[in-house]
Amino acid sequence: MENQTYTGHCHCGAVQYRVQADIDEVMECNCSICSAAGWRLSFIPAARFELLSGQDQLQDYQFGPKHTHHPFCAVCGVRSFSHGDSEHGPVYAVNTRCLDGFDSSQVRVNQFDGASL
Repeated sequence: MENQTYTGHCHCGAVQYRVQADIDEVMECNCSICSAAGWRLSFIPAARFELLSGQDQLQDYQFGPKHTHHPFCAVCGVRSFSHGDSEHGPVYAVNTRCLDGFDSSQVRVNQFDGASL
């Protein structure tokens, strides 16, 4: 899965984006927001994420220390990505279940205990 380009979107398609990533594993976190949304995440450097449409449909949600933005589509309510800063710079956490043609059950799933943070 080297140098793959994926397109992703919310449920209704109002928010669409493209990522370039080598996704060979995903993270499944048990924190309150990730477990409620059923996310399987891949972390993508901001330079490899491009919002194609729907900026005007995104509403931002933050909680706790408010370090991470969890935008969601104002039309259908789906959060297909989040973004914030990491020790390596700006990063997007993409819900791989929202990527066209990507099957997150076909890669290694790493469990993360975010509920204990």
